[in-house]
Amino acid sequence: MRKIALKQLNDLFAAIAAKETLYLPVDTPAGAKFEQWESGKTLSDALNTVRSAKDFFFPQTENLMDFKTEGKKIEIIDTRRECEDFVVFGVRACDVRSFDVLDRVFLAEPVDSYYKNRREHGVIVSLACTKPHETCFCHTFGIDAASPAGDVTCWKTDDALYLEANTEKGKALLESVASLTADADGKPVAEQQKIIRERLEKLPLANLTADKFGAGKTDEFFKDPAWAELSQSCLGCGTCTFVCPTCQCYDIKDFNTGHGVKRFRCWDSCMYSEFTKMSAGQPRLTQLKRFRQRFMHKLVYFPTNNDGMFSCVGCGRCLAKCPIQMNIVKVMKKLGGQDNG
Repeated sequence: MRKIALKQLNDLFAAIAAKETLYLPVDTPAGAKFEQWESGKTLSDALNTVRSAKDFFFPQTENLMDFKTEGKKIEIIDTRRECEDFVVFGVRACDVRSFDVLDRVFLAEPVDSYYKNRREHGVIVSLACTKPHETCFCHTFGIDAASPAGDVTCWKTDDALYLEANTEKGKALLESVASLTADADGKPVAEQQKIIRERLEKLPLANLTADKFGAGKTDEFFKDPAWAELSQSCLGCGTCTFVCPTCQCYDIKDFNTGHGVKRFRCWDSCMYSEFTKMSAGQPRLTQLKRFRQRFMHKLVYFPTNNDGMFSCVGCGRCLAKCPIQMNIVKVMKKLGGQDNG
């Protein structure tokens, strides 16, 4: 384990940025967001960014390829430019787990080469959550906010930042800044972890469990009459899906620029009325069906197809951002019984 004094944090960032593009959470009028580091930018103390770090690997919009046509001849142009290594600093435990969920989708056959390319070039530096919010429930899905995964794990105390490498990429990063850091024992980290876990036990959602959900529960929940009540007030705005670190739905469209055709991918939402609409019609005609699809996927369908892994990480963003305060926690409590959390 290594450590560096907080007063030298900008030196650390500068050393990383001199070799690789560095992104970290910074405060903005709209809340914390990941931005490329440059001298003068300060690491945000916010627990989480408004949008997750998912954007680095699965951006909201991206050009996939260009086409140029001349008569019957079609030229396909690969427009990918993601060839540089980069570091994402300050990723919380919930968002780090979200990469495991996305990997199950985009790295399964057939592999999404766009996503794979970014994952190979990215280094994840996680940061333990010293002051979790009341909307946090990552523990529900077996995530330890006091010991996040990642290529490098960091703990920020009152006077120092402690760093521990977990992967070969993480070791290479710490070796590149070894002159700025010093060896450290793990006692201050262990003390902080104890405090964090005690705080987690006092959160409002500390007793929420996912035990009643998971693989093979489709028949049990699909026809539950509670879906009608739960979905009644849903606006279908899609806010929950756009702030979610694990939602992976997208659409692909072609745009004629007048000088050629651009094929681009953009996020989509299962909460939209035109989602998966085909020439034969819309498979989910009501908001109830679309609402049910979202939460059944998080709690039942995904774990059924992915060795029990849930596709929710308990980050709490949907709790904070839904305009009508409907969220996955309410769904879990309603369907799982009033004793659930």
